[in-house]
Amino acid sequence: MLTCKDFLSELSDYLDENLDAEIRAKLEKHMTECPNCWVIADTTRKTIKIYKGMDPYPIPSDVEARLMKALERKIAARGK
Repeated sequence: MLTCKDFLSELSDYLDENLDAEIRAKLEKHMTECPNCWVIADTTRKTIKIYKGMDPYPIPSDVEARLMKALERKIAARGK
C-alpha cells in the first residue's frame, strides 16, 4: 500500500510525467483515496503552471551579493 510519504517522494516525477504506468496508476489511486495528497498535487500543479507563464525577474545585485556571502559562510562552516 502506498503511503503519503511514498506519494510525496514521487510527486515531482509524477508531475513531470517521468513515471512508468504502474507507479503512476498507484499514485493516482492514492490521490482518489487521500484528499490531502490530492490537494498537494493539485496545488503544486497549478503553482508550476503559474510560474511557467511568468517572465524571470532579476535579483538586485546587492541581494545577490548578500546571498552569495551567506552561502559561502554556510559552506565554510560545513568544512570545519
